[in-house]
This record gives sequence, structure tokens and C-alpha cells, in this order.
Amino acid sequence: MSAIKTNRWSQVDPLMRIQGEYVLRVLQDGGHQAYFVGGCVRDELMGRPVHDMDIATSAKPDEVVQLFERTVPTGIQHGTVTVLMEDHAFEVTTFRKESDYADHRRPVSVEFVDAVTEDLRRRDFTMNAIARGLDGELIDPFDGRRDIERGRIRCVGVAEERFEEDALRMMRAVRFASTFGFRPVKSLWKALLAGRDKLSFIATERVRMELEKIVLGPDPLRGLALLERSGLLRYAKAAQEAAEVGGGAGGASGAGAGGMAPGEDGAPSSASLRTSSCVEGVDSNSFNFLPNIRFP
Repeated sequence: MSAIKTNRWSQVDPLMRIQGEYVLRVLQDGGHQAYFVGGCVRDELMGRPVHDMDIATSAKPDEVVQLFERTVPTGIQHGTVTVLMEDHAFEVTTFRKESDYADHRRPVSVEFVDAVTEDLRRRDFTMNAIARGLDGELIDPFDGRRDIERGRIRCVGVAEERFEEDALRMMRAVRFASTFGFRPVKSLWKALLAGRDKLSFIATERVRMELEKIVLGPDPLRGLALLERSGLLRYAKAAQEAAEVGGGAGGASGAGAGGMAPGEDGAPSSASLRTSSCVEGVDSNSFNFLPNIRFP
């Protein structure tokens, strides 16, 4: 396991940093381990603005509640308590490991553990499996920082197992590749192609949210091209339902590859407008999957 000291936060709002460090300090003073984890650590290393700071701790949910005056049991069955400070809220989650995933989307059981490395082991990609201590020390057991520096997306452990646990991770891999300009490593791409049929287990809403983030991101064409190359969306629940009803030839009631799906007021939604503008710049035949995903 690599442990590296880093400089002070540079991509975090100062007030958020002060209040987040206070939460860590209270947890540590209470005799518990506590680290910043996930996207905030990743984005700081990438020089991207940090919008929220998640915390992982060895404290059990009831112990977290006892330490702070204002808390919300956001997902207490999975170990998550939201700590409310004066200006910011922080999700504090107990170190855990997950097992026996149901329907390729959710863990059947969650077990609280004492080691941060065990908690990091359950995460999707190495760049999201880095913890940062109060003193700036990085806990990086899967070389996520090196993958960030090399611009690559790699699963924690065996890629096939990560996608078997939660098939939406395949969509997330494409989104991160599109948003960050990173490249998936061969083992990830091979596992994605082999496991793409599992996307049919994921609710359409969750797939739609990932697709919206791709379309509204900084390089939607890259994301759409990766989706087309992988054929991933053809296995989405909405695509399969449309194929059953309309023969898969644009049978869904949404817009075609060059069209725009309406928003709630009848006007094209921002995601639909962005999709249309992207598709107009390429061969529309490459995006036959787009009619199967509709935006609100």
C-alpha cells in the first residue's frame, strides 16, 4: 500500500475544507479512523474543482450520530450518515465490504470493517479508490494516482467482477473516459464487451442519468463514440423494450438520431439539444441506439 503526503487542498472552497476537516478531527478525537475518499480526492489530484467531500470512517453509524449535533440517517442501513455543518453537508460512511450482489446492481449484504484498505477494495475504479488523511497523506493501495497521471481508467481488482457486481459501472467507465479524456485499459474494455448484456438489469432511469452526464459533458462525441463502439446501449432495458414493441427500428416514441426529445413543457430539453448537435456532426447511422433513450 502506498502512502504519500500531498500539499494542502487547492481545489476546495475554503469554508468546505475547514468544515470537512473539522468533521475528520471530531471523528479522530473520538478514537476512530477517518479519511476523505472518492471523487474529492480524485478531482483534487486532477486539478478539477471539488464540489463535495465524502468521508469514510471506522466509526459505526450510531457512533457518528453521537459525535455530531445535526445528522441525517441518509443510508444508515449501508452505513451512511450525513453530518450537517453550518454551510456544508458531509456524507460519512462506515468502512464496509459488500458481498452477494443481486441482479448485477445492489449488494445483498453489507459488513462493516475496521480497515480503510478493505473499504477501498469494494470501489469501482482505481482513481476512485484513494483516501486522504487530515495531514494530506494519501492511502492508495491500487495505484490510482499513477493511473490518473497516465490518463487511464482501470478497475479495482478484476474488471469482470466489478461489472458483475454493478453493471452500471460500465456506463460510468464510458462517462469518465469522455469527461476526463482518459482511456480504458484493455482489461476493462474486454470485460465491458463480455459483460454488456448485464446492463439490461439496470433501471432505465439510472442509465439515462449516466447518458445525460455524457451528453452534457465536455466531450460528448467521445462518449457517444465509445458507446457506439461498445454496443453497450443496445443492451439497456429501454432499448430491449423498444425492440420488442417496435422491432428495434426506431420504434420508440422518442426522437430519432437527428431529432430531439421534448422536455416537460414541450420544448427540447438541454440534453436532447446537446445530443442532436453532437449527432449532426457524425454519421447518424452510427447512433441507431439513440432513439431508445429518451430525456425528460
